[in-house]
Amino acid sequence: MTQPTALIVDDEPDICELLEITLMRMGIDAHSVFDLTTARKLLKEQSFDLCLSDMRLPDGNGIDLVRHINQTYPQLPVAMITAHGNMESAIEALKAGAFDFVSKPVDLEMLRKLVQQAIKLGKREASPTSPSKPPSGENSPMLGNSPPMQHVRQLIDKLARSQAPVYISGESGTGKELAARLIHQQGPRADHPFVAVNCGAIPQELMESELFGHKKGSFTGATGDHQGLFLSADGGTLFLDEIADLPLHMQVKLLRAIQEKHIRPVGGQQEVPVDARIISATHKDLAQLVENGDFRQDLFYRINVIELPIPSLRERVDDIPLLSQHFLTRIARESGDKKPKLSPGALDKLMGYGFPGNIRELENILERSVTLLEGSELEADDLHLPAAQQSIQQTGSTRPLGDKMEQVEREAILEALEETRWNRTAAAKKLGMTLRSLRYRLEKFGIE
Repeated sequence: MTQPTALIVDDEPDICELLEITLMRMGIDAHSVFDLTTARKLLKEQSFDLCLSDMRLPDGNGIDLVRHINQTYPQLPVAMITAHGNMESAIEALKAGAFDFVSKPVDLEMLRKLVQQAIKLGKREASPTSPSKPPSGENSPMLGNSPPMQHVRQLIDKLARSQAPVYISGESGTGKELAARLIHQQGPRADHPFVAVNCGAIPQELMESELFGHKKGSFTGATGDHQGLFLSADGGTLFLDEIADLPLHMQVKLLRAIQEKHIRPVGGQQEVPVDARIISATHKDLAQLVENGDFRQDLFYRINVIELPIPSLRERVDDIPLLSQHFLTRIARESGDKKPKLSPGALDKLMGYGFPGNIRELENILERSVTLLEGSELEADDLHLPAAQQSIQQTGSTRPLGDKMEQVEREAILEALEETRWNRTAAAKKLGMTLRSLRYRLEKFGIE
């Protein structure tokens, strides 16, 4: 088996020696150079499995080397060595395509984890069983052959090769958690946990304990130690869904945990190192929340290193036939019944519908329609689409005020359901109505 090799680019001999010894003990053959010119020359002459570069070099900036490697040797992971506390440089490097970063003075344990992940990534990509390109629209979990979805899958493939924080934006029901899982599964952390948490579903008084853990006796009810979600995701990925719902005091603590890569459990005396990749998401406009003062700008800057926008179903209408057949196949398999046909009229009606609830709403509509279906073919009338929802073709047309009000009401209900994970009692409370009133409106608008 060939010994992995690493290129170290740093003008401080002591740092080079420390890194060489550390990598040598890990079974990695390391070569050190002191400037960009020599680094570029050596990259031409031989191949490497990893590159570690300082930010400031005698003949230029390490970020220039990151860009050069990304353009010329895209399969080579390059990590940046930054000055302690200089998050601006670290984020700039990640945006330029760096695999990850490590701060001076170098934490050797964190460095070893970074190196292991980088080497693992190279082995995965070199493996004959590893796909040379992302799965197509029919066999990827992110179904769809439309140009927007092809772009999403390409981005996911690229993001899986990095450790940079990712912010997934998009409307409710578009598949943001699925995208986060794919980034995790296609990257070097795939054999470690993927931990998903809905920030809006945790009571504020328990949020710090849930994220960072607590020590026995640290508060009433703390009958034992609890490790928290950050440590549960150690070595893997922590997916912070609906991050916009984090209260401001928790945003401060989260920012510090992400930047320092250490956490302090509630009631704990010492900080604990944690290595978890952060992926966050929300259906809300985070930039607007920052402008309004409801979300910290420094945290937004830190989590939004790379944004992955997920298109709404209205932006990928051509994918509706493929998605519909996928859901009908799954529904039939789970029920044990024969898969119903989808009539041309029913398909036309689906493709003309606006889908404020996106893919999740399409799935719910088909499940309900199949459950109530008496024949073997779904017709347009069997879909029972909400009459108040304007079709895509109607966008921009003048509608009666009553229709517009119903549309606003329907979207508010869907948003409340999404924020409460479809808990009807909690959604009714959030909307300021009784559960009975909510049930009436759900039936009226055809929301299941």
